[in-house]
Amino acid sequence: MLNLRRLTFAVLLSVLAAGPVSAQANEATWQALREGGLVILMRHSLAPGVGDPPGFERGRCETQRNLSVAGRAQAEATGRALRQRDIPIAAVFSSQWCRALDTAELMDVGEVAPAPWLDSFFRERSEQAARSQRARERLLGWQGPGNLLLITHQVNISALVGGGVGSGEMIVVRPDGDDMQLVGRLSIRAD
Repeated sequence: MLNLRRLTFAVLLSVLAAGPVSAQANEATWQALREGGLVILMRHSLAPGVGDPPGFERGRCETQRNLSVAGRAQAEATGRALRQRDIPIAAVFSSQWCRALDTAELMDVGEVAPAPWLDSFFRERSEQAARSQRARERLLGWQGPGNLLLITHQVNISALVGGGVGSGEMIVVRPDGDDMQLVGRLSIRAD
């Protein structure tokens, strides 16, 4: 059966993705984050390529697709933007993939907790339902104070919200009972 709320969320997400988001919309998202109680779903910063190379091993960065120099700068710039705008980050969870952990560490907005429920299932499609359910439970259970930052992968975010997300992009949602409301999208560019 089609989930109408998820469909509505996906339509809103696609509308936001269709064109440039106004500065006013961005400012409203920043203001909502300053108030706390939200969840930031963030795709790891730029790591060129798709998936991971043959021989991938979790915990061995040299076998993985990793952040580029631009991706590292993007992660640092995102953390700087959150700190400069006084965004309260109460907890940071990251996929165990090196590109996600590196993004979280380079952002420097709080202690990073590796979370297997945020690990990519790009190669492990059989894990999609379980990981998505666990992430959804954590997301919907968030009440603050502050905001919850979840750093993960495109496939994970797409499974949760029904739409794609660019490298380093943040989708901000408000937990609402058994669903979530889209607050906005933010993307920080490194200068």
